[in-house]
Amino acid sequence: MTLFLPTLNRRFLLIPSSQSTTLRLRLFGPPDHFRSCSTDSRNPSDEVLSLLNSCSSLVSIRKAHALLLVTGQSTILRLQTKLLSSYAFLGSTECARLVFDSITDPDLYSWKAMLKGYVMKEKYLESIRLCWHMRGLLEDQDDVVFSLVLKACIRFGDFSEGRKLHCHIIKVGSPDVFLLNVLINLYCKCCDMKSACSILDSIPDRNVVSWTTVITGLVQHNRAKDGLVLFNKMRSARVFPSVYTMSSVLSACSFLYALHQGRWTHCCILKEGMGMNSFVGSALLNMYVKCAEVTDARAVFDELEIVDLVSWTTMIVGYTQNGYPLEALNLFTDQRWATIVPNSITIASALSACGQLHNLSIGRLIHMCGIKLGVEDNNVVMNALVNMYAKCCAIKEAESVFCRISEKDLVTWNSMMAGYSQNSLGHDALLLFYQMRSEGYLPDAVTLVNALSASACISSLHVGCLFHAYAIKAAFLPNVYVSTALLNLYNKCGDLASASSIFDEMSNKNAITWCAMMGGFGMQGDSTSSLDLLQKMVKDDMKPNDVAFTNILSTCSHTGMLKEGKKQFEKMSRTYDIVPSTKHYACMVDMLARAGRFQDALEFINRMPVKAEISVWGALLHGCQLHSRLDLGEKTLRKMMELRLDTPDYYVLMSNLYASDGRWDKALEMRELMKLKGLIKLPGSSITQFSADG
Repeated sequence: MTLFLPTLNRRFLLIPSSQSTTLRLRLFGPPDHFRSCSTDSRNPSDEVLSLLNSCSSLVSIRKAHALLLVTGQSTILRLQTKLLSSYAFLGSTECARLVFDSITDPDLYSWKAMLKGYVMKEKYLESIRLCWHMRGLLEDQDDVVFSLVLKACIRFGDFSEGRKLHCHIIKVGSPDVFLLNVLINLYCKCCDMKSACSILDSIPDRNVVSWTTVITGLVQHNRAKDGLVLFNKMRSARVFPSVYTMSSVLSACSFLYALHQGRWTHCCILKEGMGMNSFVGSALLNMYVKCAEVTDARAVFDELEIVDLVSWTTMIVGYTQNGYPLEALNLFTDQRWATIVPNSITIASALSACGQLHNLSIGRLIHMCGIKLGVEDNNVVMNALVNMYAKCCAIKEAESVFCRISEKDLVTWNSMMAGYSQNSLGHDALLLFYQMRSEGYLPDAVTLVNALSASACISSLHVGCLFHAYAIKAAFLPNVYVSTALLNLYNKCGDLASASSIFDEMSNKNAITWCAMMGGFGMQGDSTSSLDLLQKMVKDDMKPNDVAFTNILSTCSHTGMLKEGKKQFEKMSRTYDIVPSTKHYACMVDMLARAGRFQDALEFINRMPVKAEISVWGALLHGCQLHSRLDLGEKTLRKMMELRLDTPDYYVLMSNLYASDGRWDKALEMRELMKLKGLIKLPGSSITQFSADG
């Protein structure tokens, strides 16, 4: 008699049965466990089964397999089943399949063990094929087998086979709630929410998994409102939600920006003592970030049991998107999370924060960090780099990054166009638009906003009208940002009638729209219309923001309405709780200086709760130039020099002030100082012909 021992490469070794005892000793040695086998009265197969249960590695299971072969027990069904199950559990589905194929008449447990092994090793196609083979050979099949194969269909994406199996399940009997939950998951994954809801309605003893699976499916398929409605039905059915249920509900709140519902869900989580684990915590954090509640988001972040890459990045993105760039950079550089390796989204958000702060030096450091981490070539990071360099006035570096992007997308083109417009290079922005169209890219709403901004930058009403026509043709006008950009274009070009017409036709005005129209009236010196528009804005339940008051104060300054300007400045903080910014202080100083009240202006600067920045002193310098106050102008310029003056406009202003007093040597000195510092005042641009259609 001879026995076969499979080796690692599936070859077979012939072993005489007379040498089996010697081989067993060489394989396992003479431990007490095997000594007891010879004297124990139990069935020898029980001892081998116990041995198989104790195997924890492929090496030990292969030795046990060898023992089965040399002791003649390799044909015992329960040992074969346990052996193939052990091979499958330890990751060797090839050996498991060899054992399975050696079984003369596999029972249900053998089939299940093999199926489970394939699913565990993510060999979904093999598990589906084995199931259909099983159907032809085995009449008895249970819900565990069906659930395994359904999971394989879900993960493999073979929803057609999943539907066929569902039909077979209905044919052979009544599935339990566990199997029905798997079927619900199948239909959710294949976007058939109607079938998923139908199965849920058919389950008499629906559990939390049943409800949660459908709620999650609805949220994932952009039916967040239906998901919340179903959650309320679940509560009415007195089914207690799990952390997974709450996470899906919070995702629905994020999608709908439903802050009130999100807060209520947060209260329920705290009330039920679910804890702030990473799963629920991340969902809560994302909800508050999406609803622009950054303070609450940070409170949740600080309570997280474990801060991982997802939660850390979400908080940084939240800060960046909601106008807290300094906090975003502080979090990015905080040593407490130095062990977390940033991904492309983290780097892009940090770069965006640098752009908002106009902090070029930190932006370059983060650029270097992205190179070191190997994420620089990611399009999201490259687009963020273009945006950051452009906002920091490093337009050459922005162009360099733009040219290195091999596969440009629409966001890339939009970022570079916006960069040109922000740096008063409207002509270049329009030429880039032409290049983009020539390469086959269709503009979106953001592209059109950039193009209109570029047209406004060069005060080209003709080109702006072409883009207006394109906006009508492509049905972009309902977009509030496109309409506002058009409004701003006509304001900049002095066509107040067209701007007013667009404003009156807009049905979905936002704060930016109102401010743009106020600014248009201000440019024309129509302070009365600006103030009337502010009152209309309040009546339309639109709370004025800091930009609205900047426009109002600027208008009052340019029209000499000093008394009204002071009144609006006080109302801004007292009535609307707006903390004055540097722009507001600069407007007030400009207002006083234009009126020739320099002593009041200096006293106002001294009373400011914050240190006066260059723009505030610049407003005073402008008043000095208007009233030929050379003595005060020189003192103001020295103050500005202490703050590292790097804006060419103020040097030109001081040069003109010297020139008006006949001090040409000093005027020339200011111009030379500009050149020495590498400051260039950009001249006005013009463009004669351009086509919006490219």
